[in-house]
Amino acid sequence: MKKLSNQEIKGSADWLPDEYAKRKYIFDTWRKVCLKYGFEEYLTPLFEQADVYRAKSGEDVGGKELLIFKDLGNRELAVRPEMTPSVARLVSKIYRTTPKPIKFFSIANFFRNEKPQRGRNREFWQLNCDIFGTDNILSDIEMIEMAIDIMLEFGSPKESFVLKLSDRRLLEAFFNALNVKEEKKTQTMRLLDKKDKLKKPDFDKALLDLGFKQDDIKKINSFIGGDKEKGFLDIVESSEELKDVYKQLKEVIKKIENDGYKDYIVFDPSIIRGFDYYNGLVFEVFDLHKENRRTIFGGGRYNGLGSIFGEENFSALGFAPGDETTKLFLESWNLFDKMANDKDNLYYLPIIDENLIKETRNLAKKMRANSKNILLGYEEQKISKAFKFAENKKINKVVIFGNEEKQKGEYKVKDLIGGKEESYKI
Repeated sequence: MKKLSNQEIKGSADWLPDEYAKRKYIFDTWRKVCLKYGFEEYLTPLFEQADVYRAKSGEDVGGKELLIFKDLGNRELAVRPEMTPSVARLVSKIYRTTPKPIKFFSIANFFRNEKPQRGRNREFWQLNCDIFGTDNILSDIEMIEMAIDIMLEFGSPKESFVLKLSDRRLLEAFFNALNVKEEKKTQTMRLLDKKDKLKKPDFDKALLDLGFKQDDIKKINSFIGGDKEKGFLDIVESSEELKDVYKQLKEVIKKIENDGYKDYIVFDPSIIRGFDYYNGLVFEVFDLHKENRRTIFGGGRYNGLGSIFGEENFSALGFAPGDETTKLFLESWNLFDKMANDKDNLYYLPIIDENLIKETRNLAKKMRANSKNILLGYEEQKISKAFKFAENKKINKVVIFGNEEKQKGEYKVKDLIGGKEESYKI
């Protein structure tokens, strides 16, 4: 028989216990914050009709990155590359009969058929946190502040990250002022979303290839430079639509700053988000570490996505941090040191005397009933070897139960870190 490889598929990863503990810490922290904000947890199937993602996920995620297959009914299905279309489909089924707002979150795995790179695996996990059924600006503000709170829950120090905020309507208004047609507008937005990966001459050439004149290219660069750029405010003042959207955005930023988040938020009109369904406030959380400067996650408002399922254009907004970029952030800032170790409550209980197997197993049962996690030995073992075994397994506490302890009706616990030994009645 042909020998099979024991290596995982490229772009995926096996998580041994130490690695899984880190991911679990990330997932538990996400869940903790979501529950604090009154969100309810859900889950959708691993696959959907391929057209669900083709409709609004953009040319990459909804196109070349889709993993497509046909089922026994010859239906074209796709493994989910993101959650937003799936949760919009789910909510479209219950929207009319469910009290608003609907606040849902999920922690699930996804697959994109793309080339793996640092911070981007083909299989990955995400938190997806969404609010449906309200246009109230307080929901947008809560979502942005919640994204910051997730970062702070990890113990992130000041100046370790920043949330960059903009509004898709601001860019729409800018393109309207330049008289850019709809098809060209979409192409330009996709280019802007990738601009950080391009050198400025290459970015300018790409704009030239799209048909922009040099004067317009200069205005685009001034605009995406934000209010610190010399020509930005002149561009805003040139259009009533631009002035109105910019005023609304600045009011949102002021409210967030007044809520105590001033150190974590900046206005950045270059923030686009790569998905076609965004149509309001958009944001990205950015890692400021000198060796890991990158977007950690983002989100925004995407009203109307439910219409592709034949339902009304219900309001929606959300964000989605991924496990890999979050892990890189925590590693860069040494924040895993704050992670609680599940082995802190783990005890190793060896069988010191084979004549005490029954009593040792009964002791394990009693300790487990008292909320202790017990790793029980199966064979007789000298206490010195038991200590060595526990040390290799990174277990700090060893239970000592031999004939002497049995006669006294007690057991001892040895702390391998501090060396302290204490006795307890059975």
